[in-house]
Formats: sequence, structure tokens, C-alpha cells
Amino acid sequence: MNTKRRSQAERDQIPVEIGYALLSACFLGVLVFATIAGPTAVWDLPAGVDNLLRVTGVWVAGLLAVLRVVHVLWRFGQRGQRMSGHGCD
Repeated sequence: MNTKRRSQAERDQIPVEIGYALLSACFLGVLVFATIAGPTAVWDLPAGVDNLLRVTGVWVAGLLAVLRVVHVLWRFGQRGQRMSGHGCD
């Protein structure tokens, strides 16, 4: 258990890192959705293909956005442990 008190700078890093994780996840999600479902806005595709591309775009974008948030926050937690001397390097 870590009983060391965090400095104000360390406490300020937490919401900044969370904001960065969410913002980058949203950007990634929009980019992936636009890549997968974008052809439905440009071409006249059959209804089944339209629906498939949109649903696939939503699922893949959502999954990658969640993975992005987890990845960014995981790395932030690992970096915090390493800086406080509790890492396993």
C-alpha cells in the first residue's frame, strides 16, 4: 500500500490525463467510424450493406475508444508507479 502523499502537481496530472484519454478516444472513435461507415454517405449502397457498415463502424469505434482509454490510463498508472519508486523495472 502506498502511504506517500501526492503533491499538488501529481494530483493535477490525474484529471489532465483522464481528459487526454477521453479526448483521444473520441477522436479515434470518430475517425474509425468515418472510415468504416463513410462509404454509406458517399455511395448508394443496398440497405443491408448500409446497416452492416454503420453497425460495424459503431462497434469497432466503440471498442477501440474503450481500449484507447484503458491504454492511456494504464500507461499513466505505470509511469506514476515508476516515478514513485514502486515499479518493477
